[in-house]
Amino acid sequence: MTLAVALLGSSALQADEAEIKAVKAVLAAYKASVERLEASSSATLFTEDSAVFENGASEGTFRHYLGHHLGPELKEVKSFRYSDYAVTVKVDEPYALAAETYRFRIEPTRGGVIERQAVATSVLRKEGNEWKIVQSHNSSRRP
Repeated sequence: MTLAVALLGSSALQADEAEIKAVKAVLAAYKASVERLEASSSATLFTEDSAVFENGASEGTFRHYLGHHLGPELKEVKSFRYSDYAVTVKVDEPYALAAETYRFRIEPTRGGVIERQAVATSVLRKEGNEWKIVQSHNSSRRP
């Protein structure tokens, strides 16, 4: 009986670790798309009814945010790099909660370099076998 409980606990822990790894992969894919200045490729990482909040403003769904905010901004950028990145993830299927801390450096095509320290929280939902971002909230400030 003790062995069965230990095995079940171990298998649940491995499942949780696999789900945490999968959630982190979604967040990493989004971050990588921004660094490539191709955020449109990350639209599939978000649910259709997603909500994006940035620096005190509601930006609508990710598709709206991409078309009216992030997409146009990235067209004016030569380089976008993240550093000092850390993430914690808690999974309670079908949802996962993520908290990220990081710095970013933007080199615009015109003007001076922008450096910020930032935080982000995300709620993800498992749809089938895929995790998708339902809600994202980020804010930043000068270091």
